[in-house]
Amino acid sequence: MRPISIGRKNWLFAGSDSGGETLSRAMSLVETAKMNGLDRQAWLAEILDRIHNHMTNPLNEPLPWNWTPMN
Repeated sequence: MRPISIGRKNWLFAGSDSGGETLSRAMSLVETAKMNGLDRQAWLAEILDRIHNHMTNPLNEPLPWNWTPMN
């Protein structure tokens, strides 16, 4: 619960409504990764790298419950 209440306070300074929505989506993904027992930092770094390299086909591969690290 603490990350959500801290996040709520931080979202006040998102700059706009759309910025707050973007932050809430990112927080949802990170918390979902946490609930699935993943290393959130490793998951997020790899997903951002996959998106950058256009390796996200099919689209459901990067979701936290489907993710397998690429080594």
